Amino acid sequence: MAWIYLLIASVFEIVFALATNATHGFTVLGPSLLTAAAAAGGIFFLSLALRTLDVGVGYTVWTGIGSVGTVVFASVVFHEAMTPAKAVAFVLIIGGVLGLKVADKLATRKTNESDTLAAA
Repeated sequence: MAWIYLLIASVFEIVFALATNATHGFTVLGPSLLTAAAAAGGIFFLSLALRTLDVGVGYTVWTGIGSVGTVVFASVVFHEAMTPAKAVAFVLIIGGVLGLKVADKLATRKTNESDTLAAA
């Protein structure tokens, strides 16, 4: 469930970043309210995810997904340039996020096995 909370938090992070751009320095009410709500939602769901995940893993994955998602959606919504260098960086970030997820799963499995052996 922690990974689902983290994905939800990441969506809020993307909305937060995109809405912040539309606030024009917090001078436009609608995007400003959306920015505040998205920030609160992102932090709330991140906190739920961090009940289970290590903060180093959870925060890094949250910011990684948020960063990649923001650049992808900014290129679509705001017509920002997508360069080959950005694409390579995305692949590296996504690889790091997947690596952290696998490492967390392995650590959890190892902890569960240790707990099982200790109980026996």
